[in-house]
Amino acid sequence: MKVRYSINGKKKEFEIEAGEVLLDVLRRNGYFEVKGNCYMGTCGACTVLIDGLPYTSCTMLAAKVDGSEITTIKGIGTLQNPHPLQKAFVEKGAVQCGFCTPGTILVAYALLKNNPDPSDDDIKRMLDGNLCRCTGYVQQIEAVKLAAKMLKKGDE
Repeated sequence: MKVRYSINGKKKEFEIEAGEVLLDVLRRNGYFEVKGNCYMGTCGACTVLIDGLPYTSCTMLAAKVDGSEITTIKGIGTLQNPHPLQKAFVEKGAVQCGFCTPGTILVAYALLKNNPDPSDDDIKRMLDGNLCRCTGYVQQIEAVKLAAKMLKKGDE
């Protein structure tokens, strides 16, 4: 069965198997920035944005999102032109091993798109489904707050 997505702004078409999850389709087609880990939707490492909302791609059937806009971490910034969230995560030391970072930043991106001035509790709630074994979360919360300030100033 064929599916069509727009991934990071580019139209793509893939052949998939019945019951295949989006994570496997993305990784098989070179989107290695989407990390696989638990295959239960509990760690958040595989988070992508589907039509602007964060979802764990390990639990999303690939066929279910046919025709959707999918954004991976590479869709919001590059090494040469990082998004303020990416800059803030580096500045605040919220990037250590980096395994959880793409999913965590995408969740924070969705939060800031809908709530440009989140409270600490808003940030904690949004990051709740993204497990990190390195940072202890304080740096991630501080990074989201810094990115919110940067975006208000127009540092995009």
